Amino acid sequence: MSEQATHIPAAPRQRVLSGMRPTGALHLGHYHGALKNWVRLQSDYDCFFFVADWHALTTHYQSKEVVERNVYDMVVDWLAAGLDPEQATLFIQSRMPEHAELFTLLAMSTPSSWLERMPSYKDQVEKNRELATYGFLGYPLLQSADILIYKAALVPVGEDQAAHVEVTREVARRFNNIYCAEAPILPEPQALLTETSRLGGLDGRKMSKSYGNTIAMRDAPALVEEKIRTMPTDPQRVRRGDPGDPQRCPVWEFHQLYSDAGTQAWAEAGCKSAGIGCLDCKQPVIDAIVKEQAPWRARADEFLANPKHVHWIVEVGTERARAVARKTLREVRAAMGLAY
Repeated sequence: MSEQATHIPAAPRQRVLSGMRPTGALHLGHYHGALKNWVRLQSDYDCFFFVADWHALTTHYQSKEVVERNVYDMVVDWLAAGLDPEQATLFIQSRMPEHAELFTLLAMSTPSSWLERMPSYKDQVEKNRELATYGFLGYPLLQSADILIYKAALVPVGEDQAAHVEVTREVARRFNNIYCAEAPILPEPQALLTETSRLGGLDGRKMSKSYGNTIAMRDAPALVEEKIRTMPTDPQRVRRGDPGDPQRCPVWEFHQLYSDAGTQAWAEAGCKSAGIGCLDCKQPVIDAIVKEQAPWRARADEFLANPKHVHWIVEVGTERARAVARKTLREVRAAMGLAY
């Protein structure tokens, strides 16, 4: 008699959650800073990625006319970059009133001082009194609700954002201690410190639409070439024969991300010796960016030609997320004595 193989079920994948504020079509800074990492994570984790449109309203509450367009422009870029709705759950925050309910319930036991001490709140309000709203004060708690309602184990962030995850851990710990100490409901998430590639803008500052120094993920090749060719370079290279220093040149940061070791060595030596001109130095960067963007533009064109399909993807993801969120809310309400 042959022995039957013992079937051992695979261990469930850890859940990852992250979101992006909808600012419209994404630029290369968004891709290399976060989106590229999301695409990599989706095959190894149970990923939930959401459009943080309520978070956008905490600072842009007077810009309602652009929110919807920005939401779907961003989702198209997600899909074009390789997020797969069969692997990851993609949804819109504001379509999930469950987030708002958990935010309200958590607010009952979260000390206001925890929110007031956030450096981002103090700094931003000092710069702009229009941000002195309850929504902006409470956004870290809303962020905690976003994470905890899916019982996410991991939140991918850079080191500069790890403090936001720590606040969520404190919120979950306090809730569990008050309402369900013997059988905690809300797991404390861990920051998933993943490698992110910072990419400066065309002028050397942080790539940002507000600075007008971006390259969009779907910029046409001719526009990419124009933007790179007109980038400022080392200010000490006034004439073609003047030697330069790559460390003073914004183009060098692009080389570090896009060029192989041989090309970087060629560019560095040519700059320092004035053996190549600045336009010569820029051409490999232009070629690499255009090559990277080609599949994004092709996939985006397919989705833009069928917007109903994009809406359907978001609808399916939102319903999938809602099933998880409602289960957590039932447990939270019961723990708080609200199961009636």
